[in-house]
Amino acid sequence: MKGVFVILDGAADEPVSRLGDKTPLEFSKTPNLDFFASKGEIYSCFPIAEGVAPQSSSGMISLLGADFRDCPRGLIEALGAGVHLNQGDLALRCNFSTIEDMNSMKIIDRRAGRTLTNVEATQLADAVNSKVKLPYKFELIHTEGHRAVLIFRGAFSANISNIDPSYDLGLSVEKPSDFAELSKPLDDSARAKLTADLVNTFIKKSYIVLDNHPVNIARKKKGFFPANFILCRDAGTGPARAVKMQGSWAGFGYMPLEKGIVKLFGMRLSTFNVPPMNEDDFYKHAEIVLDAAIKNSIKMIEEYSDLVDYIYIHFKETDLPGHDNKPLQKVRFIEMIDKDFFGYLRNLDLDFKMVVTSDHTTSCRMKSHTSNPVPVVFYDSKSVKDSGKRFIEKDSVNGKSFNGRQLLSKTLFLK
Repeated sequence: MKGVFVILDGAADEPVSRLGDKTPLEFSKTPNLDFFASKGEIYSCFPIAEGVAPQSSSGMISLLGADFRDCPRGLIEALGAGVHLNQGDLALRCNFSTIEDMNSMKIIDRRAGRTLTNVEATQLADAVNSKVKLPYKFELIHTEGHRAVLIFRGAFSANISNIDPSYDLGLSVEKPSDFAELSKPLDDSARAKLTADLVNTFIKKSYIVLDNHPVNIARKKKGFFPANFILCRDAGTGPARAVKMQGSWAGFGYMPLEKGIVKLFGMRLSTFNVPPMNEDDFYKHAEIVLDAAIKNSIKMIEEYSDLVDYIYIHFKETDLPGHDNKPLQKVRFIEMIDKDFFGYLRNLDLDFKMVVTSDHTTSCRMKSHTSNPVPVVFYDSKSVKDSGKRFIEKDSVNGKSFNGRQLLSKTLFLK
């Protein structure tokens, strides 16, 4: 094993008043990350480019050295879900979400309150698949929690606008919209118009099925948001085109997008089955998932360290509290990863290089991704320094600055 590349999803942030005007990374007690930062080098990075707010998908793709415009998120999520796509099949990333009604299309919650269980989501997807009638074959596939993939079989265009306008052509909009929108064709072709009309018909018909479904009636009685609307975005037409990496890689991912990224880049996938959420407390469940992810990522390193050149590991949970303005929960996740994962790496009896960064900034204040740069730590066990710096935003701003596609060539692959 020559190197390890670790992404802490959305861990970068802005100063938060509840944390004494520190960012969650600054506020967190991270002795192990501090060790790697102080003994290595710290840079800043715009995952795509200055002034651009990435999605997770586009940020990760850029950090791995590819052009995110070649890899629409719908295709990656389908790949992660194990869906085979033929030429022309359309794939969209979807959220089970909550809207006021189809007249206003006002978004109450993009993720149905993060309380949707896998059992509930599967029942809702099954109802849509059986009751919605369209002139083309389709399938709504639940993946995890509020997440789903929508597949249309045929010969379609991906050149359509999103139902969720807070995401635009693979990027995030820094001020999320409060309203869903009907899809529009983005060119004058008959194929794009047909595709947009088909997606719009689907969301209207599926709303009727979902809003009156017994699962949602029961959720409303319990005081939960009903999962009554399918927010679609980031269309892509299959099949996905694989991306070639330098050297041999193994990748660790456990959510549909992250598994899809690992597959897209031709890595050996290491994963685990995410424990189902059977309780109302989303963040209690997220801690259970993160604990399992840390343990399984360590097992993956032990299994693959003699088999591949590089290991890629992505932790999802650090992103979630930013979207819900829960900075203390973000601190909790950062400290868990520092203690149990980076503590393990610090005691690893191997010479290796390591890059640690985020795929984007997720601002607790904005409750969204922003265009701010992210810190990057590069550590080489054969060339330790003593800078005294930490893996925090303000310590990275005076160092070298890269864009995402330059990162690996200037760090892990640096000769």
